[in-house]
Amino acid sequence: MKKTNLILPFLLVCMISLSFGQRKKNSKEETPSELLAQSPKLVVGIVVDQMRYDYLTRFWDQYGEGGFKRMVNEGFNGKNHHYNYAPTSTGPGHASVYTGTFPAMHGIIGNDWYDKESGKMVYCAGDESYTSVGTTSDAGKMSPHRLLTTTITDQLRLHTQQRGKVIGIALKDRGAILPAGHSANGAFWYEGGETGNWITSSYYMDALPQWVVDYNNSDAVKVYKKSWTTLRPIDSYAESGTDANNYEGMFKGETTSAFPHDIPALWDANGQFNLLRTTPYGNSITTDFAIAALEGENLGKDDFTDFLAVSFSSTDYVGHFFGVNSKEIEDTYIRLDQDLARLFATLDNKVGAGEYTVFLTADHAAINVPSYLTDQKLPGGYLDMKGIKEHFDEFLKYKYGTTDVVKNQSNYQLFLDHKILNNLDIDLDDAQEDIAKELLGYEGISQVYTGHQMWENDYTEGIPYILQNGYNQKRSGDVLIVPSPGYISYSRTGSTHGSPQIYDTHVPLLLFGKGIKHGSTVNRTEIPDIAPTIASLLGIAFPSGTTGKPIAEVLEFD
Repeated sequence: MKKTNLILPFLLVCMISLSFGQRKKNSKEETPSELLAQSPKLVVGIVVDQMRYDYLTRFWDQYGEGGFKRMVNEGFNGKNHHYNYAPTSTGPGHASVYTGTFPAMHGIIGNDWYDKESGKMVYCAGDESYTSVGTTSDAGKMSPHRLLTTTITDQLRLHTQQRGKVIGIALKDRGAILPAGHSANGAFWYEGGETGNWITSSYYMDALPQWVVDYNNSDAVKVYKKSWTTLRPIDSYAESGTDANNYEGMFKGETTSAFPHDIPALWDANGQFNLLRTTPYGNSITTDFAIAALEGENLGKDDFTDFLAVSFSSTDYVGHFFGVNSKEIEDTYIRLDQDLARLFATLDNKVGAGEYTVFLTADHAAINVPSYLTDQKLPGGYLDMKGIKEHFDEFLKYKYGTTDVVKNQSNYQLFLDHKILNNLDIDLDDAQEDIAKELLGYEGISQVYTGHQMWENDYTEGIPYILQNGYNQKRSGDVLIVPSPGYISYSRTGSTHGSPQIYDTHVPLLLFGKGIKHGSTVNRTEIPDIAPTIASLLGIAFPSGTTGKPIAEVLEFD
């Protein structure tokens, strides 16, 4: 009798467990696609130009709940996210985010670079094969033709048989074109100047869509021709330096770098609508236009995932002009936070909360103004380029009898004239090494590597690893120069970037929305990991040159 009493409950538990397990199995079988991929109606890729990771933490208490904080509180925060190559600049940065690889593969080795075949400098998005659309200037003669691999946006187009739409938007042409990829429905950028219009290239279309025409004909941009004052009382901006100082630039016509900046009074002397680029209003204009694109292109309205690639460029202009420790940069990020909140609220309304996925990163970070660093008794300084050139030219004349051995110096690389070296019966590898050893002795230069080293070695860590990832065998130079930590070749006001040092590589990575877990990691992740992560989320093929890996802890499948 006692045994029977024990057996019956045991059998009952087994039956209930079996039934529950069967129901769970059937539930999974009813939605097998969700085990393979998530299908948001829209993916929004956001690149903030020149955003250091510590802007997220430094200005945290100044942010509202709907922008950066929403992404962190609802989504995933990659706290140790880095560029794994140099040069760290806008063109390579945008290309790397969207291709899932680095310049050694995708070929965008700088914003501009010396083309060894033509013997001329070329622009990463420039293309004389196409004409401007929306302007009579040459500002629209652009295409992604120098990008050697596909992008995540290209792969989405392929996967959906061209039915998923892709639109790229940025003040800078390269910030719109490279993320949009080769097969985008459109890429639009801001002309500035006398009109403040948004334009494109005949690579994408023969005429602007009506919604762009309507936007350009409206007063949407003109309303930002107003004084730039701080959004909040300036005394509350405790996360930045003094307002007026010697580390900041001044607009033409100003006698101080302090707030307010009288935009209407400065208008004509500073390029008219171009002036808005170097204010937070440029980001607001970008947000306005992104929302217009969302509606004008009906993004996220059908069964095929669309992609909106948005780059906020004014952060870079302001950082270059005023520096990373300025009141201006703090105000710009407080206002950007509001623009992000406005964009997310519009996505909630137009696409549906939980129906879209967003990632946010930067194309590079930036160094503190070296003159400020030295005043704080911190390592830093400026490369004496005039003195270096004079000393280096003397070396070239003594060693080779001519300075023509060096054809070009750009992006901290030297391009040698191989024909001249051959005529002098000098081995290329020897010349590279001799020049590298000479440059290594100059103040402000910490390391020098040769093209031969980039070819012969397989670096896995440190500065040479970063340089090698940025070294494209067909396009890069013969000698690669690394400035000492804290040293730059730039004006004595404002911040810049481009080096393999950690202050230029450490950027944010935030994701939220459909298919994204809530959490964070301090494990190192790298820029090329973003594209394969999004591809894994969508269940589509990786871009053709992908070297990154999906960040597994980001993704959530039902």
